[in-house]
Amino acid sequence: MRIRGAAFCAIMIASLAHAQPNFPTAIPQTKFNSGQDVVPSFDGWLHNSDGTFTFVFGYLNRNYKQELAIPAGPNNKLDWGPVDNGQPTYFLPRRHAFVFKVTVPSDWGKKELVWSITANGQTEKAYATLQLEEEITPRVIMTHGGLSPGLDDPNKPPSVSIAPVTSANVGRPVNLTALVTDDGLPKPRIPKARAEVAPGKAQTNAAGGGRRAGLSVTWFEYRGPAKVTFDPPEAVHVGTPGEPILDGKAQVTARFPEPGVYVLRATADDGGLATTADVTIIVTDPSRFIRRGDAKRP
Repeated sequence: MRIRGAAFCAIMIASLAHAQPNFPTAIPQTKFNSGQDVVPSFDGWLHNSDGTFTFVFGYLNRNYKQELAIPAGPNNKLDWGPVDNGQPTYFLPRRHAFVFKVTVPSDWGKKELVWSITANGQTEKAYATLQLEEEITPRVIMTHGGLSPGLDDPNKPPSVSIAPVTSANVGRPVNLTALVTDDGLPKPRIPKARAEVAPGKAQTNAAGGGRRAGLSVTWFEYRGPAKVTFDPPEAVHVGTPGEPILDGKAQVTARFPEPGVYVLRATADDGGLATTADVTIIVTDPSRFIRRGDAKRP
């Protein structure tokens, strides 16, 4: 029996499709909430005015939920300087750039500075060198790694400091206040009016850019033996967008689950540039101390 041309082609296409294996067009990335390692990163170096150099590091916590406390020591160390070189000891999920700085002498030359982190049984390392293409400027750090608008940019970075904390106890809220000033730049973006679309015509692009939020302060844990909780957990907005801020305050409360030495960091961000300040807090647990003559507490 003769098969017509169209029917024959349809049969051949069906047979070929059946014979070919099904290859995926994309492999979805697997997301792990816990159990993964922490990868330190070398984010560039600064040439200081006194001739010394500063290496800048960050990290990637591959976990999407697990936060790790890794004290300075065998599992969190640099191969130069003291064991505790000021490196972060509390690692938040995902990528955090320009977090940690180490200043080395002017005669450093071609040596490497290696930061090693062991987490969940796996060790990762970052290698810092004075390669010319890795040099950055403070402006790069302030823009979170973005392109600098140039020296004629009128925007000045915000200034931030933290009011001293006299004492802290386990489980009790501690008031934290960041004192901030800013020049009010960059000005808020004003969204463009949505264009009228005639019936039957294609829709126009009405995306005029979102309005900048102005100055905000975000708190996070840089060092500590256990997770600190902040209230509110999100960024605190200060002042009116586009207006100078002379004596702004960003206040939150923090709770500490365990005794120890904690370092908390406040980041002031005006929408274009960001600066940070740290505060060290020694947290005690009064229930662990018993005065002479007191009955033993349960």
